[in-house]
Amino acid sequence: MNQIKCECGHVNPHGTVLCEACGRALSNVAKQEKLHDMRYEGSSRRSQTYNKTFVDKIWNFFSSVKVGVWLIIITLVASAVGTIFPQEMYIPNVVTPEQYYEDEYGWMGKLYFLLGFHNLYSSWWYLILIAMIGVSLVICSLDRVIPLHRALKAQRVIRNDGFLKKQRIFGISEGAATDDEIANVAAKLKARRYNVREDNGNLLAEKGRFSRWGPYVNHVGLIIFLIGGMLRFVPGMYIDRVLWIREGETLEIPGTESQYFLTNNQFILEVYDKENEDEVFSEALDRAGTVAKTYQSNVVLYKKSADSLPGEDPELEKLKESEIRVNEPLKFDDYALYQVDYKLNELSSMTFALTDKNSGKQFGDVKVDLYEPKKTYDLGEGFSVKLLGYYPDFEFGDNGEPITKSRVPNNPAFVFDMITPDKPEGEVSFAAIQQTIEPEGDNKYKMEFKNVETKNVSALTVRKDHTLWVLALGGLIFMIGVVQGAYWNHRRIWIQKRDGDIWIAAHTNKNWHGIKREIGQIIENTNLQMPDDQLQDEKPEGGVDLGGVKQ
Repeated sequence: MNQIKCECGHVNPHGTVLCEACGRALSNVAKQEKLHDMRYEGSSRRSQTYNKTFVDKIWNFFSSVKVGVWLIIITLVASAVGTIFPQEMYIPNVVTPEQYYEDEYGWMGKLYFLLGFHNLYSSWWYLILIAMIGVSLVICSLDRVIPLHRALKAQRVIRNDGFLKKQRIFGISEGAATDDEIANVAAKLKARRYNVREDNGNLLAEKGRFSRWGPYVNHVGLIIFLIGGMLRFVPGMYIDRVLWIREGETLEIPGTESQYFLTNNQFILEVYDKENEDEVFSEALDRAGTVAKTYQSNVVLYKKSADSLPGEDPELEKLKESEIRVNEPLKFDDYALYQVDYKLNELSSMTFALTDKNSGKQFGDVKVDLYEPKKTYDLGEGFSVKLLGYYPDFEFGDNGEPITKSRVPNNPAFVFDMITPDKPEGEVSFAAIQQTIEPEGDNKYKMEFKNVETKNVSALTVRKDHTLWVLALGGLIFMIGVVQGAYWNHRRIWIQKRDGDIWIAAHTNKNWHGIKREIGQIIENTNLQMPDDQLQDEKPEGGVDLGGVKQ
C-alpha cells in the first residue's frame, strides 16, 4: 500500500490517522473530531487497515478485544463445568470412566463423559481454546504495541496547531512568550522528573512513558503462563495421578514408566477423642461425629533393577521406607507422593465351606480372593468347586441377569459349580451376601459362608511438575505489568510559542485530575494561564453533565 507523506515531510504508514511526527490530522475523520483519540496516537494498525486476504481476516479476528474476552469467558465456563464432577484422574482405577460416571451420577454423568468433560484439561478442544487465547494475546499485542511504539518514538517537539487544539487540556497565554518564562517552566518540569526536549524555544515534557507498556507486559505474562499450562500436557513435564493401594499390595507408581514401585505395609488412622479435648471442641465432635486427626501410610519404595528382563516380573531394589501423612509427602527424584484419601475395611477375601445341606458336614473351605479369584478350588477326595461367575459389585440388570456395577468388591456375588463324588456333573449355586439361589432346583450341597477379611486402602496422589517455574515467571511478569500500568501514568505537556503567545496542551492516559493539578503547580508564579479541560467544561444539550460525556 502507498505510504502517506505529511506536509511536515514525515512518511507515515498507510492507515495512519495522525502524523507520527507533528500530529497533523491525515484522515477526514480525524479532521472532524472535536478532540483527538490519543489511545494509540492515531497510528496505523494492521487490523484497521487491511481486510482483503485470508491472513488479514484471521489477523483481524484475533486482534479484536471482544473475541479475546469471549474466548476467556468460554474457557472459564468450560473449566467451571469441569469441576462439577471429579476428573478421570481422581476416580478409582478399578472401573472404566464411562461406567463410573453413569453409575455415580446417572444421565448427567453419562452426558458429562460423552462431552469429554471427564478429562477436560487434556482434551483436544480445551487445548485449542487455550491456544486461541494465546494467539489472540499475541496478535492483540503486536497489532497495538508496534504502531504505538513507532509513533511515540517519532514524535517531534513542535506539533501541528490542530493537534494541540484538539487535546483535552489546552490553553493560550497571550503575550507570555519570553525566553525567561520558557526557561523557568522548563526548570520546574525537570524538577518534577519530566524528560524535557527543546526545539527553538518550544518544549515537550514527558514522563512515565513506560506505563503505556503495562497492558502488553500483562499479555507477555499471560502468554508465558499459558505456555506453562500447555507444557503440562508434554510427556514427562507434569504428572498428577491417583494411586489406590491396599495394605500388603505392591503396585507400579503411575507416571514413572515402570521404574518405581510401592508397597503399602500398613494404613493408620487416628481420630479425635472428645473425652480428651476441651469443651468447645467436644461439642463440635458431638455434632460432626468421628473426625480424623491424622492418617498415614507406611510404605516401602522400590526401583526396578537394571537386570530385569522385558516381559518378566521385575526385580525390585529397595530404596527407602517412609511414612506418608497429609502435607508430609514421600519425595524421590522429581516425584512426590501425597496422602489424600483412604477407605477403611474394604472387602478383601471371603471364605465358604462346601457343606452337605442335610447332615451339615463340611468337605473343605474355599477362600476366594476378591481381587484375583481362582477358577477352580480342589478340596481333595473328589470334591472341588469351580467359579463360573464373579460379580464384585453385584446387582440384577433390567433383564434379570446378574451384573456388576464396578470392579470394587462392595457387594460380591458368585456362581459356584459344586462337584462331588455323588454329583460328578456338579450343582450350580448363586451365592451373594445374605442370599443364595439354586437355579437348577434344590441342591444337595451348598456353599456356606464362614468369614470375611478386609483391608484398608490408601489413596496417594503422584505428582511431578516441571512447569512451576514457567507459571511463576508468567505470574511475576503479569503482576509487574499490573503495577506498571496501575501506579504510573504517561504524561506529556507541550509548551509552544506562537506569535508572542504561549500555547499549553497536555495529555495523559489516565488521572486527568493529577496532570491538571501538576500543571497548576508548574505555572504557579508565572505569567502563564491555566489551560482548560475541554471535555469537562462541555455542557451537552439535553444530556447530563458527566465529565463532558452525553448520556
